[in-house]
Amino acid sequence: MGVVSGLVLYAVIWAMCFLIALPIRVQTQGDLNDIVPGTHAGSPEHHHLRKKAFWTTVVAAILWAIAATVILSEWISVDDVESLFRAGAWSGREIDE
Repeated sequence: MGVVSGLVLYAVIWAMCFLIALPIRVQTQGDLNDIVPGTHAGSPEHHHLRKKAFWTTVVAAILWAIAATVILSEWISVDDVESLFRAGAWSGREIDE
């Protein structure tokens, strides 16, 4: 894995973790009974984006380290993944090679 592919892998993991973290502990205007006229009651009032970005960075770094270790040590190779996706591998039928 090169430097650029490592950065791309980290960016993808970070984005996925951030999308998971976004709805956690959001307080909406409807929850606080403080609805601004012209807005939806589900609009966030307190979203805690700075905390979420920090924790997303920490969790993504840990997940990236695990993924990078597996990739660089070749515990799971491309051939292993390819053999799972050959025709018939998921159906239980024998694969003719």
